[in-house]
Amino acid sequence: MLIKQIMEVCEIIDSATANGEQMKAYLESYGAKDVEVKTITGDKGSTDFIRVVIPGSKGKAKGMEAPTLGILGRLGGIGARPEMIGMVSDADGAVVAMAAAAKLLDMQIKGDFLDGDVILSTHICPDAPTQPHKPVPFMGSPVDMATVNREEVSGELDAILSVDTTKGNRVINHRGFAISATVKEGYILKVSDQLLDVMQNTTGKLPVVFPLSTQDITPYGNGVHHLNSILQPATATAAPVVGVAITAEVAVPGCATGASQPYDLEQAARYTLEVAKEFGRGNCSFYDQDEFELLTRLYGGMQQFQTLGKKG
Repeated sequence: MLIKQIMEVCEIIDSATANGEQMKAYLESYGAKDVEVKTITGDKGSTDFIRVVIPGSKGKAKGMEAPTLGILGRLGGIGARPEMIGMVSDADGAVVAMAAAAKLLDMQIKGDFLDGDVILSTHICPDAPTQPHKPVPFMGSPVDMATVNREEVSGELDAILSVDTTKGNRVINHRGFAISATVKEGYILKVSDQLLDVMQNTTGKLPVVFPLSTQDITPYGNGVHHLNSILQPATATAAPVVGVAITAEVAVPGCATGASQPYDLEQAARYTLEVAKEFGRGNCSFYDQDEFELLTRLYGGMQQFQTLGKKG
């Protein structure tokens, strides 16, 4: 269970003075050795990116071959001050990623090590801007998406779980969390059976998959509608990416306060942890490599969907 870590992370984040150094100190209290905090300033303010590497017993950090999973907490900001007071719904991705990091570190203290390395990252901004969006307003970000991807997505990652609040829509209508189909190099692939298995084991319910359109897997800035930023990491890597969406039955603005559900966050964090366990062992594949190679032979590459497209 991760409810303790969820509560601890929320206590840190739900503050007008929250920052990356506070989160770093929290993770180090659990024994983290490799935590990096970097302050990035954009046109609309600044934010602290935080990245923690948790080595596995057979991972690349120790010169071995177990695959590396990235768990990215995606968001515009943890707060929208001065417009809104308190932690906003958009903070959920950051809470899940940092709580999962703390739990993985706590497991190591107690003698349980995953096979593969896990790299977890997010950013901490208590005063991010908001932006118009239908059906409800979105949170903006003090830095652009290309900067976020540059800080959070790296070639070290063999697969990515992108965790993001995804409540500002009318197409999911489920409270808890949902996962996406796997996205890789411009292709929306079939949903991973192993990821569905982990989800139903974690929740004790039938798994929930949220819909994706082609627009959703293209980069921000091309002028087309996006569900939200959850699949933006897929525009910056060849690794397979799956979205883990924190969801609601109704459309909830990302800038709404008092809208985070701790037990939903705990389930999502526990899901990422269970995926990390199985992925590092080679027991949880995000996609069928043979089928992907067949698709590319039949239809060619789709990397154009990872770009801003044709000009003019």
